[in-house]
Amino acid sequence: MDEKIVKEMVDDIKLRQERASKAVPVGISNRHVHLTKEDFKTLFGAGADDTQLKPVKQPGQYACNETITIEGPKGSIGNVRMIGPYRKYSQVEVSLGDTRKLGVEPPIRDSGKLDSTPGIKLVGPKGTVTLKQGVILSKRHIHFNVKEGEAYKVKDGQEVRVLCGKGTERETIYERVLCRVSDAYALELHLDVEEANAAGLKNNDPAYIV
Repeated sequence: MDEKIVKEMVDDIKLRQERASKAVPVGISNRHVHLTKEDFKTLFGAGADDTQLKPVKQPGQYACNETITIEGPKGSIGNVRMIGPYRKYSQVEVSLGDTRKLGVEPPIRDSGKLDSTPGIKLVGPKGTVTLKQGVILSKRHIHFNVKEGEAYKVKDGQEVRVLCGKGTERETIYERVLCRVSDAYALELHLDVEEANAAGLKNNDPAYIV
């Protein structure tokens, strides 16, 4: 066998072993909404502002006390929590099961990539907003800050495979997990509720890039 090919194979094995030796904490993402300030004011009133329920792991982000109802062509889902702070765009992230109840068919997308996504009606205590687009199934992904990205030897936009539920009856490997690297982030694997349940996971359980 060509020496160059052998070296590449050995380097790849070493890289996989190095990555797999460091756990990545799991963060389970339930359905939620991100709102612009304008849409928030329409839904909750001109004098209202978002209020923090608790921080989430990603720096500067938090779960809000405020919740809304989302209405699709077939049905609605209530108590959908806002994740703050305000965004430049309003976006709704749901699970595959949610889409069937709502009657929408959103694509799997990275956050913020909303072109050609379905719209939905948002209902708050003071008003309604009809989004022309913005409903997605969130692509499973790992957040890294820059130093963490260097430690795991991954680049922003790269896709990796991740082992979840290691050693359990629900041990699962997820392919095509997006890496998002920025100093705006903190290390965390984001899966939706259905993906996490399939692997029997809880928040902060360890996962491994393999």
